[in-house]
Amino acid sequence: MALYDDIGRGYAGLRRPDHRIAAAIDAALGDAASVVNIGAGTGSYEPKNRIVLAVEPSDVMIRQRPADAAPCLRGSAEALPLETASVDAAMAVLSAHHWTDMARGLAEMARVARRRAVLLTWVPDRPQFWLTEDYFPEIAAYDRRVFPDSTALVAMLERTIGRVHLEPVPIPHDCTDGFLCAYWRRPESYLSADVRSAMSSFARIDAEAGLARLRADLSSGRWAERNGHLLALDALDLGYRIVSCDIGARDS
Repeated sequence: MALYDDIGRGYAGLRRPDHRIAAAIDAALGDAASVVNIGAGTGSYEPKNRIVLAVEPSDVMIRQRPADAAPCLRGSAEALPLETASVDAAMAVLSAHHWTDMARGLAEMARVARRRAVLLTWVPDRPQFWLTEDYFPEIAAYDRRVFPDSTALVAMLERTIGRVHLEPVPIPHDCTDGFLCAYWRRPESYLSADVRSAMSSFARIDAEAGLARLRADLSSGRWAERNGHLLALDALDLGYRIVSCDIGARDS
């Protein structure tokens, strides 16, 4: 994963797991005692109350894993270095869109897990986020090509894994995990090069024109005119979903 070899160097400090999202992922894992975390990065959201094995392709990310993190194997989602049915559950947190072959990666989750597959992902079903709609439409265009919508995602998962349940994940206004939409109520944060450095979306574009527009709109008050209603909200549905699949189960 060359992208994260380039942008992942400060990832551990900027992408700290949010406890509310962690609780939702933990609940989705159910009674699984053993879990493989695919595209594990620095170890965010790896449950402490289960046996966890991580799989990560980037050496840069692996080196940032804390000393007490789960053991980590270098490998890819499309060819997991695990035996068939060797864990209770497979999880992937905001990583499936980086896989070279999503269908193959999902099939690998179904191969290695006995009970359940859990993903935290994004679906392009919600109204556009102000950041990408008004300032970085090229990010929105790329994401809509890469991320399947809810209908397509469910169909792919049902074919590959089993029965699917999608759960919205409202993003809290003070989210500690600095993914793309985390700062929806803190627009000035996107002006920080450090903040943007932990978002893969910004590694693919020339952001200067959009940043100039955002900076000007924050200074003039135009951003507040358009989006001031957001400041009264504690959480917002921005399209993030926890998807849980029961291995082999099918709706009758």
